[in-house]
Amino acid sequence: MRLTRIFSEFFRSEKTGGMILLGCTVMSVLAANTPLSDAYVAFWHRTIDLSFPLFRLAFIIRDWIDDGLMAVFFLLVGLEIKREFYQGELSGVRKALLPALAAAGGMIVPASIHLFLNRGTSTHAGFGIPMATDIAFALGVLSLLGSRVPPSLKVFLTALAIIDDLGAIIVIAVFYTLDISLMYLGSALGIFALLLVLQRLKVRHLAVFILPGVLMWYCMVRSGIHPTIAGVLLAFAVPSGTDDSHSPSYRLQHLLHTPVAFIVLPVFALANTGIRFEQNWYLGLAEPNSLGILLGLVFGKPAGIVLFSACAVATGLCTLPEETDWRQIAGTGILGGIGFTMSIFVANLAFTDMHLVDSSVIAVLVSSVIAGLGGFLLLSGGRRQPR
Repeated sequence: MRLTRIFSEFFRSEKTGGMILLGCTVMSVLAANTPLSDAYVAFWHRTIDLSFPLFRLAFIIRDWIDDGLMAVFFLLVGLEIKREFYQGELSGVRKALLPALAAAGGMIVPASIHLFLNRGTSTHAGFGIPMATDIAFALGVLSLLGSRVPPSLKVFLTALAIIDDLGAIIVIAVFYTLDISLMYLGSALGIFALLLVLQRLKVRHLAVFILPGVLMWYCMVRSGIHPTIAGVLLAFAVPSGTDDSHSPSYRLQHLLHTPVAFIVLPVFALANTGIRFEQNWYLGLAEPNSLGILLGLVFGKPAGIVLFSACAVATGLCTLPEETDWRQIAGTGILGGIGFTMSIFVANLAFTDMHLVDSSVIAVLVSSVIAGLGGFLLLSGGRRQPR
């Protein structure tokens, strides 16, 4: 199976970004557990006040990262989702059906496990935390296996994770929305409608879309809906084309790959994984919220992915990707339990109690390590593929 050039570029960028993300996470955790801990945490919670002629913005640094820089990440995710559905591995029903069903299982089962353990409690809002897969880390682990995994498995995991991200975006928009300002929401949607008109008029200049996109992001900030949704809307407004190399969508996606992989996600990790591990911290993993996250990612993810895939294949709706077997699908399902970026992001939206946020992040980190090692060990037993 030959990999398209843009997928090969995406795979290289994601696996390299995953290694950098891992390094930044280790640095952040170490810094939070040294005598520098207080200064390190205080830095990310420092307030920045910016005044402009027409408006004023005052944000905590970590909020700037989670609301601003992560909007750029979601813009890239939106562009990747859009390309896959229009021209890539999800462009046909037959091609998209298996990873779509696998992703659905990988979201429904973990969320159900968390809700079962936290029903009737204040922590039920954390059900969205174990639903997402971190593409960068998952592909980073897969890249370490080299020729032991076929290219079709890399495509399957990427397609699954992209649909997973789409599900996470929908969950964020529907379930993690604050009080809504209809005026600002209407303004944001009006800007989006204008951008769609410009798309239909075949306007090709990126600046014409980016500048109103920034204003749409600001309106989303004030509307109560999480502003990262503006990044996704902008992605679907930027024109695509049959000639990838000249379309504004492709050029923007190509432009964003490097800064997102090497700046946005590492900075997000530095700001959000500075967790202090107290004595006997592992006992907290038995709390309903942490246990729901742990069981959801480590067991729910692979169970949902394999179960839904098996049902799809058994009923004749789908076939396994070429050169793959059920052991490899199971290994991919285990790698799907690497939640990290999206899971930590949702944890910050789900809870305002910092103890719950920190315990959720610890559960995500532990789960991601277990899932990464488990998936690697299971997949490393395969035969090397011919070049």
